[in-house]
Amino acid sequence: MTNALVLQCSIEMIGELLVAQGLVASAEVERALAFQRQYGGRLGAVLVRMGALSEDALLPVLARQLDMPLLGAEELAAHAQPMRDTVAGAGLARDWLLAQELALWEAADGVLHCVARNPLDSGLREAVAAAFPGHSRVWHLARSQDLEAMLRLLQAEDAAGGTDDIAHLRELAEEAPVVELLNGILSGAADEAASDIHLEPGEQRFVVRYRIDGVLQAHLELPRERMDALVSRVKLISGLDIAERRLPQDGRISVRVSGADLDVRVSVIPCALGESVVMRLLPKERKQLQLAHLGMEADHLAQFARTAAQPHGIILITGPTGSGKSTTLYAALDGLNDRSRKIVTVEDPVEFQMRGVVQIQTHTEIGYDFARALRAILRHDPDIIMIGEMRDGETAEIAVQSALTGHLVLSTLHTNDAASAFNRLLDMGLEPFLVASSVRAVGAQRLVRKLCACATPVPLDAPLEHLAQELHERCARLLAEPARWRAAAGCSECRGTGYRGRLGIYEFINVNEALQQAIMRRASAAEVAQLARADGSRSLREDGLVKAWRGLTSVDEVLRVTGLDNEGGE
Repeated sequence: MTNALVLQCSIEMIGELLVAQGLVASAEVERALAFQRQYGGRLGAVLVRMGALSEDALLPVLARQLDMPLLGAEELAAHAQPMRDTVAGAGLARDWLLAQELALWEAADGVLHCVARNPLDSGLREAVAAAFPGHSRVWHLARSQDLEAMLRLLQAEDAAGGTDDIAHLRELAEEAPVVELLNGILSGAADEAASDIHLEPGEQRFVVRYRIDGVLQAHLELPRERMDALVSRVKLISGLDIAERRLPQDGRISVRVSGADLDVRVSVIPCALGESVVMRLLPKERKQLQLAHLGMEADHLAQFARTAAQPHGIILITGPTGSGKSTTLYAALDGLNDRSRKIVTVEDPVEFQMRGVVQIQTHTEIGYDFARALRAILRHDPDIIMIGEMRDGETAEIAVQSALTGHLVLSTLHTNDAASAFNRLLDMGLEPFLVASSVRAVGAQRLVRKLCACATPVPLDAPLEHLAQELHERCARLLAEPARWRAAAGCSECRGTGYRGRLGIYEFINVNEALQQAIMRRASAAEVAQLARADGSRSLREDGLVKAWRGLTSVDEVLRVTGLDNEGGE
C-alpha cells in the first residue's frame, strides 16, 4: 500500500478516534461526514468549521494518528531564518508558498522539514519532492494561526498596502485563512473558559488576549497587517459596518465553537493605531445556575431565601462591572421560577434565555429604554420583575412604585459596597421614605479565583493572624473545621497561575427598622455599614477570608480583590 493510501486510511479513522476520546459526539461526526460528502474537505477541518471541537483539541489526536510531529508557535519561530535561507536558495516564489500555505526549511543534517495546512495533499508533496530532489522530508502539523504567522515572515515589510479599499477588506474577510484564524481564536477562548477576547492593535504587531478568571492573559501576537482583515471579519459576521472606522460600534454573534453554543457580544472602538475589539463570550446554556454553586454561604442563602419569599419589595445586588451580578440575579430567578408566578425581565442585553420567563431586550436607539419597558411591564400582570440595571432616577422611581404596589423587584446597581446603595438611590432623586419602605435587602459581591488542585498548604502571616482570630469569633458557626490556608503554586492544568475557575464572595444587608430610620435621615454609608455589622452582616473581605479558611482560595487573592482596608465601614 502506498504512503498516500496509508495516510488516507488513517485520516478516515479520525472521526472514530475523536468520538472514542469523548472530544465530539457521534452525531456531530455524522453531520460532518454528510457535509464532507456534499462539499468535500478534510473531516477534521469540517468539524472545526462546524464548531464541534477546537483545532487545539483536534491536532494532538491527528498528530498521533498520522505519526506527524506537532509544532508549537515557538518551535516554528525558531526556524524563521533557516526558512528564509531555504526559500531563497531553492529559488521558490514566495507567492506560491503563501498560496499553498506551505512553510519549509532545511536542517543542518540535510533533512527538509515541511509544515502545511493540508500535509496530506499529494500534489503539494510531489511539488516539494520535485523542488528538493534527493532530500529526506519530514512533514509536521501546526495550528493554523501559528502557520500563518510563520508564512507572513516571508512577506516584505511593505506588503500590507491597500487595506483602505473596503471591497478589498470584504474579500479578505471571506478568505479561508481569516475565517480559520477567527475560528481558532474563538475556539481557544472557549477551551480556556475565557470570558472576553481582546484584539489590540500596535504599530508593528497586534495582540490577542483572553480574560481568564478575571485576569487578562496574552494568547497570540501576529503581524499588524493581519488585523484589518480580522476586524473586518468580526464586523461582517456581527452585522456591523465594515466601512465605519471613526465611531464605536456594538454587535452580536451566535456561534458554535468547541461543541458549545455561544452568544458573543462585540464592541469595536476606534483608537490611535486602528480599532480595538472586545468580544464577550456568553454561553447559551449555563450549568449549575444555583446560588449555592456560586459560592454563597449557608447564612447568606437563608437570608436571600427569606427576602425573596416576600411578596413585594426591592432586592438589589451591587458591585462593579464583571463581578457576576447578573449571574446572581439569574440564579435567584431560577429558584423563584416555580411556574406559579409571572416573571418578566428588562435587560440590555439579554445574556441568556430562561425557560418560563418573559425577557425583554431594550433598544435605546429607538427610545425603548428601561423606563419605557417598565411602564409596559406593569400592564403585563407580573409578579416578579427583574431590571438588568438601575441606571437613572426615572427607572429607579418606577421600580420603587412597582415594589410598593405589590411586585417583587430584583435589580443591580453600580456601587462599591452594599451600604453605599441607599445613598446612590437618594442621589438619583428618590425620597428617603420611598427608599426606606421599598428596599428589603442589598447585596454586594465580587469574584475571586479558586485555587487549583496544585495549591500548597501555608501558615498564615503574622500580621493577618489577628484578622483570622476576629473572623473566627464573628463566624464561628461557619468555621467549625480547622483552617486550611493554602497558596497558589502553578501547574500545567492551571497554566502556571495556581488558579482555576472563580467563586463569589458576598455581603448581605437586611433592611431592619434601625436601618430604615438611618435611611430616613440620610445617614452616611459608614453609619449604615456599622448598623448592618451590628445586625450580623459581614464584609466582603470577611466572606472572602471564610473561603480562604476552607482552602477554596488564597488570602492574597481575597486581599487583591477586596483591599486590605475593606471592612464594611468599620
